[in-house]
Amino acid sequence: MTDVLAQTERIDAIRSRFSSLQRGFAFFDAPGGSQVPDEVGEAIARTLRDASANMGALYETSRRVQAILEGAEAGAARFLGCDPNEIVFGANMTSLNFTLSRTAARELSAGDEILVSSLDHDGGVAPWLELAYDKQLVVKHIELCDDTTLDYEDLERKLSPRTRVVAFAWASNAVGTLVDAKRVCDLAHEVGALAWIDAVHYAAHLPIDVRSVGADILLCSPYKFCGPHMGIAYGRAEVLEAWRPYKARPAPMTPLGRRFETGTPPYELLGGLNATFEYLDSIGGFDAIVPYERRLAAHFLGSLPDSVSVYGRPGTEGRVPTFLVNVNGVPAAAVAQHLADLEIGVWAHDSWYSLDLYKRLGYDKQAVRIGLIHYNTVEEVDRLIAALGSAA
Repeated sequence: MTDVLAQTERIDAIRSRFSSLQRGFAFFDAPGGSQVPDEVGEAIARTLRDASANMGALYETSRRVQAILEGAEAGAARFLGCDPNEIVFGANMTSLNFTLSRTAARELSAGDEILVSSLDHDGGVAPWLELAYDKQLVVKHIELCDDTTLDYEDLERKLSPRTRVVAFAWASNAVGTLVDAKRVCDLAHEVGALAWIDAVHYAAHLPIDVRSVGADILLCSPYKFCGPHMGIAYGRAEVLEAWRPYKARPAPMTPLGRRFETGTPPYELLGGLNATFEYLDSIGGFDAIVPYERRLAAHFLGSLPDSVSVYGRPGTEGRVPTFLVNVNGVPAAAVAQHLADLEIGVWAHDSWYSLDLYKRLGYDKQAVRIGLIHYNTVEEVDRLIAALGSAA
């Protein structure tokens, strides 16, 4: 009982830092973007008030924005397990992916092959399809097993001396399935290909160490883990040093990662990003987040009524706490509206931007996506379960 009480007090203290969580509405839409603690918004406003300038000037506000940028690079490097000069910031993951893929494409030739995963969000696929159109490249999809896990044998069959990039999502934003990133990176490197990871959905739920998995490029987005809307990329130094960037000519070429950033950095968002990392550290980081979210997920799965079925992997292993569910054939829009009427937030969509997965699962318009995150409570999950049961 003491442990339960301590956990309740802890989650209440965490939730007290979010104004958006004080209104009785239960947010289960984290895959589409998390809620943001007040301190992050305050840091953004403070930057606009106290550090509205650009780098390179001799006065105080210019020094402040430089400190904010350097702090954000250092924080992102700790978050991803790399060096600060390997960090690249951008408007969002998709924009960064288009930028970096086009930079990499300077070295690609007609007939070169790109492998993408059938679990992927289209932000990780479309840049390569567009390049294939422009440069006569070949894009191949890696197949899935019946439980939505990546078919590693199919990956091995499709790798060839012409494979230049293996791009994949570390976690599915639609069904929550995880990919063995180190295994994929190792296979890519065996044929001399780059390992290119979309970690947008993964980064909210599990720790990242780009060195240990062998990533060459990795991208994520802070809006998934209680931060501002922007993109973060890691690029292995040896890879970035070999690329010629698209950039304005007078812009500096050092530090390394900044040569791939275009225009003035969004200092206010970087100020918010610094506050995001401080928030995550203050609640215990992933050492606290992972077991708590796993308990929430187990409670959710163990309490579902018979009228609700879950796509993809059973149980909590091999997945993050994101679930695509079918409520007894009820259209997703009707389920989402029913839950919204009960002050519970989920999304109704068709593909969740995972276009190849959508075709393979064939759930049409009957699937609702539910995403748990560390600020959700057991009581909210119980409300959700009851609402799903009444929706049927």
